[in-house]
Amino acid sequence: MEAPAAPHSPADPQPVEIIVTSPEQMRELGRRLAKLLRAGDLVMLSGELGAGKTTLTRGLGEGLDVRGAVTSPTFVIARVHPSLGDGPPLVHVDAYRLSGGLDEMEDLDLDVSLPDSVIVVEWGEGKVEELTDERLQVLIHRAVGDTTDEVRHVTVTGIGDRWEAVDLDVLTA
Repeated sequence: MEAPAAPHSPADPQPVEIIVTSPEQMRELGRRLAKLLRAGDLVMLSGELGAGKTTLTRGLGEGLDVRGAVTSPTFVIARVHPSLGDGPPLVHVDAYRLSGGLDEMEDLDLDVSLPDSVIVVEWGEGKVEELTDERLQVLIHRAVGDTTDEVRHVTVTGIGDRWEAVDLDVLTA
């Protein structure tokens, strides 16, 4: 007989797994995710080079209805995309070239921008967690090596009280 499943504790974030098979599906996932976001949200994106982090962020920008083309901010580190409506601006950060933690990122004033913006940080692990106890972690895994495989396995995990009552399963629709 199988042992009963352990009860879900609010402290245990429940990840949602999504399989994405094309760049357009990744953008659509970003548009769906944007519907769950509000000012003050931090989204951390992790994954290999070419996994689709910027493509997902492009969909977030479309869903949040922000101004400007969402492109990789690798060389400028951060871009602010103001809202075209009454929603929050999108602050898109690429921390790939930053080796330090939050101290090195202080010049970006993310702590000042966070309450009024949606902040998306690519390569943010170990660098921006101190900004808030509440964040959305998105891990995008793709096959590496000599492959043309477009399949991505996306894991979305809400951390903190903000995400406890949010139904992330809507992202799988």
